[in-house]
Amino acid sequence: MSSKEKIINGYRHIEYNSEVISGDESAERCRSFYEWLDTRRSVRHFSDREVSREIIENIIRAGGTAPSGAHKQPWKFCAVSNAEMKSRIRQAAEKEEQENYNSRMSERWLKDLAPLGTDDNKEFLEIAPWLIIVFKEAYELDENNEKHNNYYVNESVGIACGMLISAIHNAGLATLTHTPSPMNFLSDLLDRPKNERAYLLLPVGYASEEAFVPDLKRKKLSEISDFYE
Repeated sequence: MSSKEKIINGYRHIEYNSEVISGDESAERCRSFYEWLDTRRSVRHFSDREVSREIIENIIRAGGTAPSGAHKQPWKFCAVSNAEMKSRIRQAAEKEEQENYNSRMSERWLKDLAPLGTDDNKEFLEIAPWLIIVFKEAYELDENNEKHNNYYVNESVGIACGMLISAIHNAGLATLTHTPSPMNFLSDLLDRPKNERAYLLLPVGYASEEAFVPDLKRKKLSEISDFYE
């Protein structure tokens, strides 16, 4: 056995080769990464410009590198480019959103949404060249259709979605975290297995030339953190 691997609890472990960099370089990378990520915005106006399947595949691969409870990887990313299916998804999503805006949402909720300029019209679901629907696997199903536990499913899938969104931004593309509630219609339309639950819908593509986003301010570091030194 190589010195770069060990057997722990009967399983092979390999040496973790981390890149060793100076403190100054680390600080510069962190600053640069933050400033780049701070340019990300949720976009509701998309171009129909083509995005290759290869790009979407690699974005999904990036999301799939996320950590997960007991390494169960309880996620499934469904990428839709078929125009007919996107149209059906839009129709079903808008039906739910019309009920949300007209009866389900409180006045306070609607007031909080007002600065974002949202409404029940979801044309981006047809215009964006791709939709990525993220499903969480509530439990595993083996080849005999037997159930097996997954662990920390919501936490694991949430982390994967964050990494997916960063990968989309890294590709020079735009997206929007869309959660038409309830989202059961996505499982039905895409004929997903019974152990999967719709978690998040992401339109993916290039922002349109006329895209505008709210001039929002993010909370300051002092508002989102506390340090105990």
